[in-house]
Amino acid sequence: VQLQASGGGLAQAGGSLRLSCAASASTFRSYSVGWFRQAPGKEREFVAAIDWNGGSTRYADSVKGRFTISRDNAKNTVYLQMNSLEPEDTAVYYCAGDRTGYAYIASRQYESWGQGTLVTVSS
Repeated sequence: VQLQASGGGLAQAGGSLRLSCAASASTFRSYSVGWFRQAPGKEREFVAAIDWNGGSTRYADSVKGRFTISRDNAKNTVYLQMNSLEPEDTAVYYCAGDRTGYAYIASRQYESWGQGTLVTVSS
């Protein structure tokens, strides 16, 4: 399945953005999805994940309480609502899918990756 992330842009600290991860096939409905991010000069890190039916979600401690992951399987889309943004959230955000449907934290578990969308948070 092919994934396309969108919704990035420039936000002020304290602001909000919503990222979308759209899939090319209805089989996406059985996939789990993870969001990862990579800031300049840093390694890629886990942000959030959701299992195939939205019944289980997981978050990095750094975003817990500020970000919400959700999905609309009728639209083959997963969302990442980002509130109370901080300059430290600046990164390229990637969505990834895994056919097992489990909400993994480790990036190596995901086999399908989108192209990334840039989020810049100004102070």
